[in-house]
Amino acid sequence: MKQQPRKIVIIGAGAVGVTYCYALMQHGLADEIVLIDLDHDRVAGEIMDLSHGLPFVQPVRIRAGDYSDCADAALIVLTAGAKQKPNQSRRELVQQNAKIVVSICQQIKRYANDAILLVVTNPVDVLTYIAINQLGWPKPCVIGSGTVLDSSRFRYMISQHCQIDPRNVHAYILGEHGDSEVAAWSMTHIAGVPITDYCPGCQRCDFRETHRNIAQKVRDSAYHIIDYKGATYYAIGLSLVRISEAILRDEHSVLTVSTLLNGEYGLKDICLSVPCILDRTGLVSIIEAKLAADEQKALQASAQVLRNNLADIHL
Repeated sequence: MKQQPRKIVIIGAGAVGVTYCYALMQHGLADEIVLIDLDHDRVAGEIMDLSHGLPFVQPVRIRAGDYSDCADAALIVLTAGAKQKPNQSRRELVQQNAKIVVSICQQIKRYANDAILLVVTNPVDVLTYIAINQLGWPKPCVIGSGTVLDSSRFRYMISQHCQIDPRNVHAYILGEHGDSEVAAWSMTHIAGVPITDYCPGCQRCDFRETHRNIAQKVRDSAYHIIDYKGATYYAIGLSLVRISEAILRDEHSVLTVSTLLNGEYGLKDICLSVPCILDRTGLVSIIEAKLAADEQKALQASAQVLRNNLADIHL
C-alpha cells in the first residue's frame, strides 16, 4: 500500500508515547497520528484528552488504531515495553522487552514493508538490533532513538556551564544509550570553535575536571529524574519529534540515532549511536569522525557491553 506522507503510528500509549503524540500535534508535523496499545480504555482516554486541544493547533487527525494502520504509515514509532518491577533484574527486563519487540515486529511485518521504524523502547540499542533482524527490512529503514536525547542533555549542560545558547553548541554522545555512553569531546564545538581551544582560552574553570563532571551528569540524568518523579518523558518526547521531522521533512539532518554498524568506527554487527544523516528514506549515511584515542577505546568498550547484553537474550 502506498504511504500516506505524514501518517505516524505510535505503538505504546504510555508516558513516552503520549508525550511524543502531544508534542507532535503541536509541531504540525503529522496529518494523522494513530495510537496502538493493548489498554484500549487508556488509548480512548488519551485520544479524547488530546483531541479537545485540536482547536489550538494545526489540523491533524488523532485516533486509535491497530497494526493494519502500519500498512500506509510513513513512520512507525515503537515505545511499548515493560517497566522494571521491584526486585526484577535488568537482565530479566531486557529479556521481557525483547520478547515484546519480537511480537510487535511480527505484527508490523504482516502489514508494512515501506515505512521507517523508529525504536524507542529500552534498552534501545539491543532492541533496535533485534528489530532489524526480525523485520529483515533494509538497514536505513530501522533506527533507534539512540543518544539523541543524551546529546541534547550534553549540549544543554555545556551551554549552562559556558553561559552560551544551547543552539550554538554542537556536541554528541556516542555508543550505548546507557551507562557506557561516550562523551565525544573531540567533536564538540561552540560557535565553530573546538572545545579543546575554547576552554583553555576561557580560563573560568579547571576544564578537564569540568568535562568529567558534565559527562557524568549527562550519564546520570535519567536516574535522577526517575528518582524525583518516576519516569522521563518530556525531553524524550521532543527528541522523537526532532527525529521525526528530520525524516518526514527530508531534512538531511545529523542526529545520533542508533544504527547497525558495518565497519564504521571499527565496529561490526552491533547497533549503537553515531552521527547519522537522516532524510525521508531513513538513514542516508553514517558520518565517521576521527575520535580521540580514549574516546575510540571507550566506544569499543560500549559496543562490548551491548554484545554482552545481546548474548544474554534467549528468544
